[in-house]
Amino acid sequence: MNESASTLKLLPLGDTAWTVEFGNRIDPALYARVLGLLDALKDAPRDGVFAGIVDIVPTFRSLTVHYDPARSEGQALGEALLSLAQTAQAVSREGRRWSIPVCFDADFALDLDDLAQAKGMTRNAVIDLMTATTFQVYMIGFMPGFPYMGGLPAALEMPRLSSPRKALPARSLAIAGAMCAVYPWESPGGWRLLGRTPIPMFSAREESAPSLLAAGDRVTWRAVDRAEFERLEAAVLHGEFVRESLLIEEAQR
Repeated sequence: MNESASTLKLLPLGDTAWTVEFGNRIDPALYARVLGLLDALKDAPRDGVFAGIVDIVPTFRSLTVHYDPARSEGQALGEALLSLAQTAQAVSREGRRWSIPVCFDADFALDLDDLAQAKGMTRNAVIDLMTATTFQVYMIGFMPGFPYMGGLPAALEMPRLSSPRKALPARSLAIAGAMCAVYPWESPGGWRLLGRTPIPMFSAREESAPSLLAAGDRVTWRAVDRAEFERLEAAVLHGEFVRESLLIEEAQR
């Protein structure tokens, strides 16, 4: 058995879902295998053992299949999913590239100084590393528009706060472990706050795609001062900001 096959796990999720887990790390290669299984399932005929599939949910390292037990026998479906995962080809899918402004002022970045001190770095060095990195969006979850992004430099990895805050401001740029994200709404949370963007991650005005980011997109952060932050925030508020202006590159078809 090769290494790829040996890391596969089939995990029951209640009695109407299976999760195929490809590994336990955030890694583009694992994500490519998730996408490969996703495409293989989309192409598979919805008959026989696959007839009862009602939903497919990919993450950065696993894929969950929900099914109707009246239409698919659970054990047979699980075995078929595992077999398909072993043979499906990994898929590389490039999404859009975004350059998103972030203000790193102290009142927006409550944990930036502590992170810098813990890592033996200056505040500016942390900002420089964040803005020099390209982050990969692996999935949208937790709340509408919340992007789970990989690619955080190992030098900045830190665990979540031991005591989560009761309310994190909307549009806060935050990190936890090896992940980076932006909170679309005010929310409780234990991620470490490094800045804030004036750009909403979710907007009901954008009827065709309310979430700014999508799985497969890549993001770089662009540092802006307070005046630029407030100018952009006001433009968004008055409906004068075109979010496509942040695009560096459209998705590859």
